[in-house]
Amino acid sequence: MVNQIARNLTHESNPADVIARHVITFWSPRMKTTFLDWVAAHGLAGLEPAAQAAHTLLAGAGADAA
Repeated sequence: MVNQIARNLTHESNPADVIARHVITFWSPRMKTTFLDWVAAHGLAGLEPAAQAAHTLLAGAGADAA
């Protein structure tokens, strides 16, 4: 799902910030944890570049992201 969001937000000046804000605001704690856990298990290779950058922001947000 995060890749779909990333593809839809490529027109933004800073898509990673917009994606991270969207995830924090609209995703349930379970969805956020699933995303972070998936990346921990599989790495960033399967993510769009903006989604990769958003992951970095979310991982740095810690408890705020989950």
